[in-house]
Amino acid sequence: MNTSLSIDLVTTKAQLKAFIRLPNDLYGKDPTWIPALEMERLGILDPRQSPYFEHAEAQYWIAHQNGKAVGRISAQIDQMSLKANDSTTGHFGMLVAIDNPAVSKALLETAENWLKERGMKTVQGPFNLSINQEVGLLIDGRDTPPMMLMAHDPDYMGGHIEASGYAKAKDLLAYIRGTDFLFPEKWRRMAERRSSHVSMRMFDMKNYGRDIKHIVSIFNEAWHNNWNFVPMTEKEVDHMAKELRPLIRKELAWFADIDGEPAAFIVCLPDVNGAIGDLNGRLLPFGWLKLLWRLKVKRPATARVLLMGVRKKFSEGVLGQILPFRLIYALESDLYNSPIKQVEMSWILEDNEPVKRMIETLGGKAYKTYRVYEKAL
Repeated sequence: MNTSLSIDLVTTKAQLKAFIRLPNDLYGKDPTWIPALEMERLGILDPRQSPYFEHAEAQYWIAHQNGKAVGRISAQIDQMSLKANDSTTGHFGMLVAIDNPAVSKALLETAENWLKERGMKTVQGPFNLSINQEVGLLIDGRDTPPMMLMAHDPDYMGGHIEASGYAKAKDLLAYIRGTDFLFPEKWRRMAERRSSHVSMRMFDMKNYGRDIKHIVSIFNEAWHNNWNFVPMTEKEVDHMAKELRPLIRKELAWFADIDGEPAAFIVCLPDVNGAIGDLNGRLLPFGWLKLLWRLKVKRPATARVLLMGVRKKFSEGVLGQILPFRLIYALESDLYNSPIKQVEMSWILEDNEPVKRMIETLGGKAYKTYRVYEKAL
């Protein structure tokens, strides 16, 4: 290792803020880079703010070379992930570095050693910090900015990770589709078919907490057998509800109820990244006003479907096929005449063929790939 390179533990609030700001310092000249909001990152990384730390522990480091910050990384162990997946797999995340493989290697080795000391046998990443947050390293599709809560990375980083002994664990796909796409006739007729048992309804803002709990209940059930699934705790649900409230619009979140029981849902959020690009990660002193004006008055032209699920007992057979189409059709009916012109559907596991086929049937095209890497310790 270069003797001028040091990997320094983050122990103070000032260091944590430097950790949060470092990606913008290193990648800010990328024309498709969107600086994350510092308040949002603090909400993820600060153990005093994030309920993730009720079942997980994490450590952060910053790499310095000749006194200058040149990289960062996190290492984390999630007890719920270990239990849910019956594994001894720890995670790395928040990886940022200059184009110097030695820097990335030193950061990864530091995270690996921390995980090994705590009994982990395998490491996977990047997870920022959980699979229920930002996942994967962007390996293609860098020509457009990331949608909200999606990663964006330089083209050299995958090579750095692989040079440190990592291999692909799983790829995740992001699909893009225009809101002017017309449903194929077969699926349009099916989506419009009336049933005395199935009713479609918008998210009820007057019963916000109730409907958020319905979403998470269905999510935890529908995604239970998915790769690396980790259920959300009640406190994580409450935290998410508070974070998303300014963004949720009733016409962009739909339920399919069967005999009055919430059976399936879809949640689409306006892409806040399109509104924060020039705020440099900071809402104070006037960033709040700009953000609110852009979300409420100007309104973003893009949105992201970040959650969709069907309760397990309704997921089989013809009904399980129809419900996702009905949800998307209900959403699209409102989007057609809205300012939103493009919708990203992400992320989708590379081997989830039924969902991939459905999105492609509706005109979606895979346009970004995110990779999760792994390595034996």
